[in-house]
Amino acid sequence: MDEQFEHEYLKGLNPPQKAAVLQTSGPVMIVAGAGSGKTRVLTYRIAHMIASGIDPFNILALTFTNKAAKEMRKRIESVVGAEARNIWMGTFHSIFAKILRFEADKLGYPSNFTIYDTDDSKSLLKTIIKEMKLDDKVYKPNVVLNRISAAKNGLITHKMYSSADELTSYDSVSGRPHIAKIYEAYAKRCFMAGAMDFDDLLLKTFELFTRHVDVLNRYQHKFKYVMVDEYQDTNHCQYMIVKKLAAVNENICVVGDDAQSIYSFRGATIRNILNFEKDYPDLKVFKLEQNYRSTQTIVNAAGSVISKNKDQLEKKVWTDNQLGEKIKVMRAVTDNEEGRLIAQSIFEEKMKAQLTNKEFAILYRTNAQSRSLEEALRKLNLPYRIYGGMSFYQRKEVKDMIAYLRLTVNHRDEESLKRVINYPARGIGKTTLDRVQLNAAEQGIAWWDVVENPEMFPNLSSAASKLKDFVIKIKSFATMLQSKDAYDLAMHIAKSTNLLKNLHDDKTVEGISRYENVVELLNGVKEFVEDDTSELEKNLGTYLQDIALVTDADKDDGTEDKVSLMTIHAAKGLEFPYVYISGMEENLFPSQMSSGSRKELEEERRLFYVGVTRAEKKLTLSYANSRFRFGQLLPGEPSRFIAEINEDFVELDRKSFKKRSASDEETGLGRFASRNKPKPNFRNKYGKSNKPAGTAKLPPAIENFVPEDTSAIQPGDQVEHQRFGVGKVVSVDGDLGSKKATIEFDQFGKKQLVLKFAKLRFVKS
Repeated sequence: MDEQFEHEYLKGLNPPQKAAVLQTSGPVMIVAGAGSGKTRVLTYRIAHMIASGIDPFNILALTFTNKAAKEMRKRIESVVGAEARNIWMGTFHSIFAKILRFEADKLGYPSNFTIYDTDDSKSLLKTIIKEMKLDDKVYKPNVVLNRISAAKNGLITHKMYSSADELTSYDSVSGRPHIAKIYEAYAKRCFMAGAMDFDDLLLKTFELFTRHVDVLNRYQHKFKYVMVDEYQDTNHCQYMIVKKLAAVNENICVVGDDAQSIYSFRGATIRNILNFEKDYPDLKVFKLEQNYRSTQTIVNAAGSVISKNKDQLEKKVWTDNQLGEKIKVMRAVTDNEEGRLIAQSIFEEKMKAQLTNKEFAILYRTNAQSRSLEEALRKLNLPYRIYGGMSFYQRKEVKDMIAYLRLTVNHRDEESLKRVINYPARGIGKTTLDRVQLNAAEQGIAWWDVVENPEMFPNLSSAASKLKDFVIKIKSFATMLQSKDAYDLAMHIAKSTNLLKNLHDDKTVEGISRYENVVELLNGVKEFVEDDTSELEKNLGTYLQDIALVTDADKDDGTEDKVSLMTIHAAKGLEFPYVYISGMEENLFPSQMSSGSRKELEEERRLFYVGVTRAEKKLTLSYANSRFRFGQLLPGEPSRFIAEINEDFVELDRKSFKKRSASDEETGLGRFASRNKPKPNFRNKYGKSNKPAGTAKLPPAIENFVPEDTSAIQPGDQVEHQRFGVGKVVSVDGDLGSKKATIEFDQFGKKQLVLKFAKLRFVKS
């Protein structure tokens, strides 16, 4: 590559970016602030490595979405050409699944193992819980799966779990003493079915490298250069695998931003990035601090908030962009009114500046908040799209078709077998399936082994011929795996099972939609087969792995002109010109669950930082004084995060702040109003004062205030509130979950508080 060409891809970088690109050897950490162009740096760093003579087959690049990997590969290819296709680049799960396909036999798995999604895992757990005669209201599949997932991310196998006193004791105290037995049964059933769940793709890779040093050594010498994007979001298992792979050459580069570490609920630990230097003392650190995305106001506001966190890497994010508008704060009486205010604001912004719908995004802390927002958008005919709703691949008819494809590739896939053995109906009823399940459990064998040999089980004699016919059909599909590509085989299966005909014959609106969804799935298989840019084989097994690891973000191409609605977690990595963050209330954002420790509160603050930095031109924050939650209308107060923004960067929306409330004063919003609102005229038409009676300013929250359990509160009790001070309980109403107390406070008068959320303690007389 000549010097001129090399200069072309380097000259657009700022000095810190260029320095990070040129440092291709040794341990490197790139601390990339929000909007600082980290994707460009990653892209050009890999391109520069290849241009400098490093074999792309020796480069491993790990990302957190397939979409990010595809975009980076495309950019690298535009610089260095087709050599970019030889890089091992993809998500942790897709790369490790690829390795496990090659090495599965060493762990006793077939190379064509099935990847169970969350629904498959829950279905299997539901079956196990039923077989163990446990109460599924206590052992909820979702709760059990989360417990197992956390264990796997912490490198705890089912054998280790059962002997870990701390874990089993916690389960006993939580009223679920049989979690260890369920985990053991789940692991064995997955193994028997030749299946791995998402967490297994990490855990089994770690087991592979730990138990087979020769395999680890081979990949250590293959991947001489390791790069990890979004390193702040890695969990302990990912950290350990990366550390093992980089141990020989130590040419490891991690990229991330500790201020955007928001996935501890998935097992991610911010310590991986904060302590990276301890693992590599000769580490070179590059800080990307110039933000190219947002206005100065948004960048400075975000910085003023995140500076409140103690656990962070030192950096100062700045921008040369224009100053931009102040961050607007809107207040609503209810969550429904909040939805109307946001929808109206989007409508007005669109009309005023001739904007498109896709330039707007509404973010929220929880998915449940979307209801009032959706209703308001529909009333103004503003089209929208919800991220994180039901995935295309989770629709029943799509899962049915995929189950046939999975069963063709792996006959022992128990979840797929259960799904399609009698769909479309072929006379194999629930009684027969119950007997199959019973025989499999008694003999300790897979469902397929029973279905394939019904003559060996007397209780299946009446259904033997139908089971045999089903087995013959599935085996006939399997004989075509080598001779047909993924599309031809998928179409043959769809037709010969009568699945396509069954859906086509249903002429209801829902039936037509289901048929179209399966046709769309088949179109997707066709696209996969005809994609010349992909290095993947075009067989059915490869296609199934490809779609098993697809996320909602991977499918979005950004072409639909719709307002985007999503949680802030889902918005990570995205950007929009106009952003609204709704539900900015205490106990909602920050979440009530985060109030227990500084660590949890700091993660909530990082989440808010992520939300703020999604905005390019304008940011609006909104909150409601009351909101329906848990089936009740609950009072709300503005989030502390609003008050943590430097007041120079905020203004109150005049329409929604015609009258301030005590909660505004309590959280410091009054200071914004005094700077941004004209002084009110308190004279009525008769010249007399209408000035409301003065309200005492609320003091700051009492430091080190420890609330008590007030479920036994009685009228006449003396209590102390974290902000309202001392008061006397006048009355108590409602059931345990919705109990409210009316309290006469010495300084602030009578207030009604929901005890579940009130920060109170008893005052001893």
